[in-house]
Amino acid sequence: MATMSAAQRREKAKTAYNAFVAQCPTRQLFATISDKWIGLVLAALADGSHRYGELGATVAGISQKMLTQTLRTLERDGLVTRTVTPSVPVRVDYQLTPLGESLMPVILAIKDWAETHMDEVLAARDGYDEQRTTS
Repeated sequence: MATMSAAQRREKAKTAYNAFVAQCPTRQLFATISDKWIGLVLAALADGSHRYGELGATVAGISQKMLTQTLRTLERDGLVTRTVTPSVPVRVDYQLTPLGESLMPVILAIKDWAETHMDEVLAARDGYDEQRTTS
């Protein structure tokens, strides 16, 4: 077995993860992060710990099933922690991990961009639809 130079090892490490390669695990992570519920739940957790019910109320339109699935995915990927406090009723809190917090600048930037540019996107959609119906 041939040994690799330090430069070869660095090059291999640089190309090891490539989201454009179908089998690359980064593609799955990219798909997870770009899911609408994932982004919205992460954004809701940006200001600190929340209980399950608070998250459901904050993220309008998410079903209990989807919220549960989303939180489990985030927990599995190490982005969110789940803390159970024994009480009556049991208290369950969710909060971002350091890894999840490192993702927040990107998530909040996308959220802010969408909120800032929605009028332009709606105008573009209207123009596109109008062209398609007159052609």
